[in-house]
Amino acid sequence: MKKIKISPSILAGDFSQLGNEIKKLEKGGADMIHVDVMDGHFVPNLTIGPPVIKALRSHTKIPFDVHLMISPVHKYISAYVDAGADIITIHPESTDNLIDSINHIKKFKKKVGVSLNPDTGINVIRDQLDKIDLVLIMSVFPGFGGQKFIPEVISKIVELNKIKTEKKLNFDIEVDGGINFTNYKSVIEAGANILVSGTTIFKENNGDIKKNIDFLRVI
Repeated sequence: MKKIKISPSILAGDFSQLGNEIKKLEKGGADMIHVDVMDGHFVPNLTIGPPVIKALRSHTKIPFDVHLMISPVHKYISAYVDAGADIITIHPESTDNLIDSINHIKKFKKKVGVSLNPDTGINVIRDQLDKIDLVLIMSVFPGFGGQKFIPEVISKIVELNKIKTEKKLNFDIEVDGGINFTNYKSVIEAGANILVSGTTIFKENNGDIKKNIDFLRVI
C-alpha cells in the first residue's frame, strides 16, 4: 500500500497565529507544509512572500512545500530558497524557459515541482518529467481558497500516473484544490500520493487537525 502524504495549506490557518498553526500541523502528523505564494498578477490574489516564510521556518523542521504563483518566477527562485523552501513548485506559464527554471531550482539542491492548471495539458511537461520531483495537479483554478473541486482533472491524474508507471519515473503526484472527505479517495485511486488541503484540515471535526489528517490517509 502506498503512503499518502498530507501537505496542509497554511493559508487556511489563522494568520495572526501562523507559527502556532504550523506547530499544530506538525503535532497532527502533517508530512509537509504547503505554502501558496500569490502575486496579484499571475493570479488574482496576494499572499505571503520570503520574509514571512523565513520567519516561519524556525517553527518546524517539516519540509516547506512552496507553490509559487508568481510571474516572472525565475528571478525570484533564489529568494524562496534563502527563505527556507524545500520544494519549489512553479507554473510553466510563469517562466520564459521552463528547463532553465527547473535547472535553476536544482542548482540549489531543492526539489522541483511543476504545477498544471485545470486547463493545462500534460504535454507541456511530458519531456521534462524525468527532471521533475513533483507534479502538482490543480483541481481548482489558482488564486483563492475554498473553491469547489473540478472532477475533470481526475483523468489527468490517471494519464500522468500511467506515464509514470510505463516510463518507470519517480515523481510525486500532488493534488491541490477543494480536497475534502468526499472526493479525496478518487484522487488517490487515480494515482495521487500527496494531498493538499486547507479548509478541511483546519475546520472539519471542530478543528481536530490530527483527526482530519489521519482521515485523509485512509484509502
